[in-house]
Amino acid sequence: MESLLPAGISELLFTAMELMAAFFIFTIGTTAAAVLVMYIIDRNQTKQTLRRNYPVIGRFRYLFEHVGEFFRQYFFAMDREELPFNRAQRSWVYRAAKNIDSTVAFGSTKDLTKSGAIIFVNTAYPTLDQDAVQSSAVVIGPDCDYPYSTHAIVNISGMSYGALSKPAVQALSRGAKLAGCWMNTGEGGLSPWHLEGGCDIVFQIGTAKYGVRDDQGRLSETKLKQIAAHDNVRMFELKLSQGAKPGKGGILPAAKVSAEISAIRGIPAGEASISPNRHPEIRCAGDLLDMIALIRNTTGKPTGFKAVLGDPEWLDELFTEINARGAESAPDFITLDSADGGTGAAPMSLIDDVGLPIRESLPELVDKLVEYNLRERVKVICSGKLITPSAVATALCVGADFIVTARGFMFSLGCIQALQCNKNTCPTGITTHNPRLQKGLDPTDKSARVFHYHHNLEHEVGVIAHSCGVTEPRQLQRKHARRVMENGRSIRLDKLYQKG
Repeated sequence: MESLLPAGISELLFTAMELMAAFFIFTIGTTAAAVLVMYIIDRNQTKQTLRRNYPVIGRFRYLFEHVGEFFRQYFFAMDREELPFNRAQRSWVYRAAKNIDSTVAFGSTKDLTKSGAIIFVNTAYPTLDQDAVQSSAVVIGPDCDYPYSTHAIVNISGMSYGALSKPAVQALSRGAKLAGCWMNTGEGGLSPWHLEGGCDIVFQIGTAKYGVRDDQGRLSETKLKQIAAHDNVRMFELKLSQGAKPGKGGILPAAKVSAEISAIRGIPAGEASISPNRHPEIRCAGDLLDMIALIRNTTGKPTGFKAVLGDPEWLDELFTEINARGAESAPDFITLDSADGGTGAAPMSLIDDVGLPIRESLPELVDKLVEYNLRERVKVICSGKLITPSAVATALCVGADFIVTARGFMFSLGCIQALQCNKNTCPTGITTHNPRLQKGLDPTDKSARVFHYHHNLEHEVGVIAHSCGVTEPRQLQRKHARRVMENGRSIRLDKLYQKG
């Protein structure tokens, strides 16, 4: 029987089938060879018992362990289950940053009976839109040569250049300028990219004193003056500790210590940078106040410190020393970080188990300031997972003057909570120095998202405030919020915390 196809086409089809068969045999052979090689390797290695006892198939356990966190995040976890931030929180930030509709339908998915839940106390006569006013300006360090006044409630918390990529810092700097808020440098020093956007800057001095250290790692007054000479460097923050790693210095992997980072920080290139776990010069309350006075007198600008609260007795020692010296010796502000604060790299033992969360430490700090008649003198800046309107409003109710967030603004840049901040493999280009990964982060586009997130966050805090009957968020007090207790009943915060 003759073929119905022309001879040339039949030959091409036959050749294609031969090639496919050859490719199939090659693929099967290559796969079999690879499996054999893995079998031999697994049988003879001694580091992993599972692979030695179950060659080849034992490898899947490590694969599933690696990809499991991603599958749980997108397919299995409920909207309010994940940590450190759940899907509902992240989704709100993403929508706010994109300036799209952030309303929801059909009712709340938040369990309002869960112990610890916050319920705001709405009034029968809420504030009308025409009666609402702009957030009042707060002056920090009024007795300094260069006091700082700002209307912003929410600001960008400390994130170092080096831990963050160049385009991420550029986007944050430009976005902060658009939003009218400050940006904290983190302990990694002042880079050109912080200055590029023209925003107000808080320069953080960590235990390694990056950017203001001499050859022996001590604080250099000359370099302090050089930093203070920048007009938009408005305040200095002495970091004692941060929430994710109290008692542990900053950690920058060697892969991130480029020649540029080396020059900015004053450290050797290509070597991991681990800060001391405290300032060697600060051993007591008196030493702390001496250091604050030195920085403030040298720069002429407001100076405070950042810490996570553990044993509150050290506050008694500090405030007693301040009153003995005079109120002018007090820090101009205290930045209080929560034990559940974020970081690029820290031991799990510190992240999980050390320090007080902000809901316990903030009222403790505010009440201590009231007790020692220092509340008006010292401004309180609050940090720690405060990325949504309700979290910010709660902190204001308890007594914070300002709120700072790092991870909220990281989400506004496009962070997907990949949990790879410490590996130089951040898929969104935020915490990596890999040029290929950084390429996806456009500073111009992301700076607009930083602005929109800030604007919408402060706007919705205002919505909560108006529902409670006040004309602007800084008028919120403890009587305007309730906390659900273990018995399912709620109690007003001014009853829960009696001193404030």
